Amino acid sequence: MYFKEEKQISLYEFGQSAGMELDSGNRWVKMAHKVDWDKIEDKYCHLYCPNNGAPAKPIRLAVCSQIIKQIEGFADEKLVVHIQENPYMQYFCGIREFSRELPFTASLMVEFRKRFNDDVIREINEMLFAPETADDSSDDDDRPNNGTLIMDTTCAPANITYPQDIKLCNEAREKTEKMVETMHERGSGEKPRLDKQKARREYLKVAKSKKRSGNVLRKAIKKQLSYIRRNLGYIDRLIQGYDKLSPKQKAELDTIRKLYEQQKQMIDARTHTVEDRIVSISQPHVRPIVRGKASAKTEFGAKVAVSVIGGYAFVDNISWDAYNESADLIPAIEKYRKKYGCYPQAVMVDKIYRNRDNINYCNSKGVRISGPRLGRPKKGETYDKVQAYIDSGIRNAVEGKFGIGKIAYGLDRVMAKLKSTAQTSISLSFLAMNLIKSLCAFLRFWMSKSALVKIKAF
Repeated sequence: MYFKEEKQISLYEFGQSAGMELDSGNRWVKMAHKVDWDKIEDKYCHLYCPNNGAPAKPIRLAVCSQIIKQIEGFADEKLVVHIQENPYMQYFCGIREFSRELPFTASLMVEFRKRFNDDVIREINEMLFAPETADDSSDDDDRPNNGTLIMDTTCAPANITYPQDIKLCNEAREKTEKMVETMHERGSGEKPRLDKQKARREYLKVAKSKKRSGNVLRKAIKKQLSYIRRNLGYIDRLIQGYDKLSPKQKAELDTIRKLYEQQKQMIDARTHTVEDRIVSISQPHVRPIVRGKASAKTEFGAKVAVSVIGGYAFVDNISWDAYNESADLIPAIEKYRKKYGCYPQAVMVDKIYRNRDNINYCNSKGVRISGPRLGRPKKGETYDKVQAYIDSGIRNAVEGKFGIGKIAYGLDRVMAKLKSTAQTSISLSFLAMNLIKSLCAFLRFWMSKSALVKIKAF
C-alpha cells in the first residue's frame, strides 16, 4: 500500500530539536529544493499497490537514499546509520522532522534498487536535466540544427577477482562439494567420496607456484574438472526426490554446469576463448570487455554508452556483452531530435563511430561529425587542424565525466551483485553527478550575482 507524500516543506517547517538550527545553505537542503519531487512521485506511484499490503516507504526516501549512497560512497549498512545521525540528509529524504530512529533496514536498499531500476533512474535523470519531449506535430525538419552532442563508451568493472581458469574451477569444485554434503545430510545412504583435501592440495600446488608452464596448468585444470564432473554426477543422483534447493542454489548449479562445459571445451580445443565466457560464478552475467587501454587491456563489467549534452551526462545503453558502439550514434541523434526538437549542429565522437553509414546519415541531416573524412585525402585537400584541436577539447568533456564517475561516484567498481541492481547503480552514478553539477552551477550563479551587487554598490 502506498500513501502519497505531502509537498516539499521549507527548512523552517522541518521539526528540529531544541537548540538545533539548520543551515539553509547546506548542499542537501539546496538539492532538496532543486528537484520537483511531486512530479516524480506522481509519475512513479503506480509502481506500488495503492490499496493492499503494509504501507510502503515513500518514493522520495527510496530515490534520495540511493543518491546519497552514490555521492558519499557508503555501504548499505553505513548509509542507514548516516541518515539516522544527519538531519540534513533526513531533510533531503523528505522526512518531516528529525528522528533518532533508523529510517529503514539496510536490506531494503536492495528492494529500492530493484523497484527503481535502471530504466526508471534514466527517466528521472532526463526529466531533471533535459527538456520535455518536443511536440511531434511541429515541423522539426525546418528548424535549424543547434547544440553539440558528445558520445563515448566506458567499462564499469564489477567487484570480482581476476578470473583465472584454475581459480574458477577450484571455486566450482568447492561449491559442488558443499551441495553434495548438504543433500546427503538431508537424505540417506552412504556418503559419496569427495577427496576434498587431495583436490585442495593439487590446486594449491599450482596456485602458489611462482612459475607455471602451460602444460602444468592444463593438467591442473583437467584434474579439477574431473572432480567437478564427479560431483555433478553425485548431485544428479541425489537431487532425485530432493527439491529443497533454493533459487540461488539452482542458479549457481546451472552456472557451474555451463562453466564446466566451457572449460572442457577450451581444454579440448587448446584455446583460451569461448562464446559468452563465464568469469564469475556469483555474477554469471559479467563478461570480459576488451578496451585496449594501457592500464588494463581487458576489463570485466558492463559497457556503458554515455551522451553529454550541455554539460550533463545521460546513459544511452548498458550492455554486459562486448559490442561495436558505433551502432549507438544514429539512435542517440534521433533521441536528441525528439528531446530538443532539432538535430545537433555537431557530434563529437571517437574514430570508431566514423563508419560509412554514420557519416552518410550525419551528412543527410546536416550534422557535422568530428574527424577527417574516410579514405585517402584528395590531391590538394587539407585537413583543418585547428578545428580538429577544438573538437578534441570539446570531446574531452565526456572523458572527464568518466574520470569523475570512477573517482568519486563508484563507477570504478560496481559493488552490486545482481545484474539489475548493478545497472541501477551505474545509472545512479550519473544522476548523482548531474545533481552535484547543477548545484555547483547554482552556487556559481549566486556568487557572481552577489559580487555584481557589491561592485554596483561600490
